[in-house]
Amino acid sequence: MKTRWGVGVWGVIAIMTAFSLAGMTVVRLRKLILGFVLPPDAPSWLWWLAYAAIIFPLYQVCLLSYGTLLGQFGFFWKKEKAMVRFLFGWTRRVF
Repeated sequence: MKTRWGVGVWGVIAIMTAFSLAGMTVVRLRKLILGFVLPPDAPSWLWWLAYAAIIFPLYQVCLLSYGTLLGQFGFFWKKEKAMVRFLFGWTRRVF
C-alpha cells in the first residue's frame, strides 16, 4: 500500500485510522439521523433512498474531515475528486 499510495508508514496508519473513524461515526449516527428524517413505518425503499442521499455523503464528509485532522487531506481530496468524477461521469477537470 505504501508504494501504491505514495505515503510512508505513518501515512498508511493515518489513512487506515481515518477510514475506521469515519465508518464508526456513520454507524453510530445512522439510526439517529434516519430516525429523525423518516417515520418508523417508512417503506424499505424510502429508507434506502434516504440512506443513499444522506448517509453516503455524510461518510464522505467524515472521511475528509478525519483525513484532514490526521494530516492526509491531499490523499483524501484526490480520492474524493476521483469518486465524484466516476459517479457523475465527468471526464474533464471540474475541481
